[in-house]
Amino acid sequence: MPDTLAVPDAVAAAAFWRLVRHLQHRTDVQNVDMMGRTGFCRNCLSKWLEEAAEEGGASLGKGTARAAVYGMPYDDWKARHQTDATPEQLERMQQSVARNRD
Repeated sequence: MPDTLAVPDAVAAAAFWRLVRHLQHRTDVQNVDMMGRTGFCRNCLSKWLEEAAEEGGASLGKGTARAAVYGMPYDDWKARHQTDATPEQLERMQQSVARNRD
């Protein structure tokens, strides 16, 4: 990926963690809505975090990466905050995810 902005890694990391803290605070925002509007969600962020660790020679693991993004174990977050998706949410998400392949 071209480094068009030359943002220092520490600055990018700080922005990432600020986004994570914001999403931990906004538990009212469902992952299905994020996927439907942005094409990514908390699970995506945790997957990207895990992949970045691997690229850097570390092993983070899926559970640890998810806990870092959710601020708690994933199953706990789901039990406390996740609601059932509506057919409309699922359709919007499928359309958005398809755009990720473009």
